[in-house]
Amino acid sequence: MIKRVVIVPDGVGDWPVKELANKTPLEVASKPNLDDLSKHSILGTLKTCPDGMYPGSDVCGLSLMGYDPKIGYTGRAPLEAANMGIVLAPGELAFRCNLVSEEKGVLTDYSADHISTEEAQALISELEKRLGSNLISFHTGKMYRHIMCYKRAGDLDVQTDQPHDFQGAPYEPHWPKGKGAEVLVGLTQKSRKLLAEHPINLKRAKEGKKPANMIWLWGGGQAPKLENFEKKYGLRGGVISAVDLLNGLGRYVGWEIINVPGATGYFDTDYAAKGRYAVEALKRLDLVFVHIEATDEAGHTGNVQEKVRAIENIDRHIVGPIVEHLKKERAWRLFVAPDHYTPIVKRTHVAEPVPFIFAGSDLPFCCSERPYTEADAKATGIALDRGYELMLRLVKGWKHYG
Repeated sequence: MIKRVVIVPDGVGDWPVKELANKTPLEVASKPNLDDLSKHSILGTLKTCPDGMYPGSDVCGLSLMGYDPKIGYTGRAPLEAANMGIVLAPGELAFRCNLVSEEKGVLTDYSADHISTEEAQALISELEKRLGSNLISFHTGKMYRHIMCYKRAGDLDVQTDQPHDFQGAPYEPHWPKGKGAEVLVGLTQKSRKLLAEHPINLKRAKEGKKPANMIWLWGGGQAPKLENFEKKYGLRGGVISAVDLLNGLGRYVGWEIINVPGATGYFDTDYAAKGRYAVEALKRLDLVFVHIEATDEAGHTGNVQEKVRAIENIDRHIVGPIVEHLKKERAWRLFVAPDHYTPIVKRTHVAEPVPFIFAGSDLPFCCSERPYTEADAKATGIALDRGYELMLRLVKGWKHYG
């Protein structure tokens, strides 16, 4: 049986950075395993985000998992809710509920200074106690990422903006718009009054941390209907990720959720543990999907050095051990691809075709002889226009698809 692996360094794609002598983090990072793999594999670019859709990890992650977002996508929050054990009833909406920092009408931090899950739990519990009702409920997730559920979908038809897209700017121009928008605006305004004087935030202020003094509601949707992956492709899959979004996608497609101790979704994540758990999972599963959030978080915070460091950690602790294990298998395939670009200078996602590596024991042609960088991927001239096509090739083989 062919073993298959997907490695997703979230948001690793970037543009030349002034602090790096006009090179990208991928060009500067020491990544011998990725570069060697790239030189002996197929290298190209992949369009993960269909035209007219936002290049979020929900849409682009769905593409990388082998699904057309234009058919199966309903919204980001239902995916995260699924991994939190929230079962949405027919006609019920889930919204992503960020704990954010605001000051004088400006959204100063989309993550409330990356508040801890323990602190967040107390704040979300307070919101549920004070604002929850037979229509509305708040549910604690991880760090700044939480869920608000609204039971009557017919009341709302809103368009919402993602808070990481306007950090540092006034937030009122980004209020939800459309039918029922006043419900979300009202909850946001009430949260500001409730959270401002909460003991957790008073303590954070004394410690020099930004307060989690407001919520931001976005990414709403009803439960999606996605075909089971094993039924669709005939393979048993599993996902390794520290974020509810990717794990929620995994649950909807019927994958095993592989929990890794020490996986945080931030710079301090245990990269080595992710590598070890992926290798172990390959012994019982046909396909393992490994997602790493740290590169994306570095892009959102504009932290050049952390992005470079995250790439190097992914290379050393995840790519290296997985490739070493796969080469002991008689038959294997692997692809490496970010879901989207998160350029340091933009601090948000960009819908640009991402650089991918496609490797395996049965490549129809070889090899790129190029390192893994954005420019080198473009230079090969190999460009796939449908994001889900790379998974199809991983399943069927490069030469048997297309």
